[in-house]
Amino acid sequence: MAVTDETPFHLTGNYAPVTEEITATDLEVEGQIPEELDGRYLRNGANPITGESEHWFLGDGMVHGVRLRGGKAEWYRNRYVRTPFYDDPTKPVIDLENLDFSSANSKANTHVVGHGGRILCLEEGHVPYELDGDLDTVGPLTFDGKLDDSFTAHPKICPTTGEMIAFGYGVMPPYLTYLRVSADGELVQQEVIDIPAPVMMHDFNVTQNHVVFMDLPVVFDLDMALQGTMPFSFEPDNGARLGVLPREGSADQIRWHEIDPCYVFHPVNAYEDDALIHLDVARYPSMWAKDASFTESASLWRWTIDTAAGSVSETQLDDRGIEFGRVADANVAHPYRYGYAVSGDGDIQDGLSGTIVKYDMHNDSCAAFDIGGAARQPGEFVFVAREGATAEDDGWVMGYVYDKAEDRSDLMILDAQDPGGPPTAVVKLPRRVPFGFHGSWVAV
Repeated sequence: MAVTDETPFHLTGNYAPVTEEITATDLEVEGQIPEELDGRYLRNGANPITGESEHWFLGDGMVHGVRLRGGKAEWYRNRYVRTPFYDDPTKPVIDLENLDFSSANSKANTHVVGHGGRILCLEEGHVPYELDGDLDTVGPLTFDGKLDDSFTAHPKICPTTGEMIAFGYGVMPPYLTYLRVSADGELVQQEVIDIPAPVMMHDFNVTQNHVVFMDLPVVFDLDMALQGTMPFSFEPDNGARLGVLPREGSADQIRWHEIDPCYVFHPVNAYEDDALIHLDVARYPSMWAKDASFTESASLWRWTIDTAAGSVSETQLDDRGIEFGRVADANVAHPYRYGYAVSGDGDIQDGLSGTIVKYDMHNDSCAAFDIGGAARQPGEFVFVAREGATAEDDGWVMGYVYDKAEDRSDLMILDAQDPGGPPTAVVKLPRRVPFGFHGSWVAV
């Protein structure tokens, strides 16, 4: 595709799709990959098969993975998720005659997680798609036919019980359904939650004993859907509220708490302290208020819900721009000290320019990792704990970094306890990895 001044940002530079699925082995490494790392770093993203899409969120899912073992990078692979769009890339995302937003129209392009011995590709409009260890598609996962509707791209895996806590939202009723999947992969609860409008609920919050839904005013717009563009817009008059539900509760137990209109794609983490529930989130003042472009940045805020008083306090914790916040898997839904995020001064359309930061929530401080200067642009990084670690930050953070000068990407592994130090290892990849969304470390 020829690039012009009118070409959308998500089809230019390192947002542009790559055209081939490749496998490269025995990758070059600078530094030393820790011997303890035995698994796969996987990251999903939108990579339109036709080379074009109306919005960054609407490209076809492609997973990029690196296999680490014995101090070596054994392979890099990139594979499309074989959804119905792989064989028929021009089929409409939405069945305009029937307004069908079902799993048949999956792009499977947002996240990839490991759970119950499976590798799952996720996008909130459909059921999960399963991959094998070589990133080949096994097929859609319906949990023995129990699920035939949407499943969030951001389930939370409880470090205590091993269960996967999730939800689905839709633009047709039911607008919200709460889901729980047991540690061994059985869907054990589906609970329809009544909300007044079809909102884009990209993520949610989980604590030891509760889930908290974010009913925020990015609302489905049928006219935009019929035009084939991103079908959501910011409608502050719709209000904003947080819904608290016991983790094993029923729909009639949910309690709603009003907050100021805003939007959140991603929390960093959530936890509870007696009657208080703390939610740390990357909060945008608005989203898509005028069009489907990204013109604002998010910053770190804390919502604290006092469940006894029925009130919410809203506090900005940092004014720098951040996104893609993560914590150690062992601290998901629990009190935590350290969080990691991508930070930069520009909006996301500037190419995710910036660096990786480490928040110390106990000391109200933040430190930046050295990723090699302004010519290197990171995506989301994930924390991987050292085996037998006793400190919360004893391990590494890793993710893909694009080198603008070389037009190529690396997998960078950083010592989580040494933000100012050099990378532990840099795995040199044979090609660029386009900016994408979310990933995971999946151990053997």
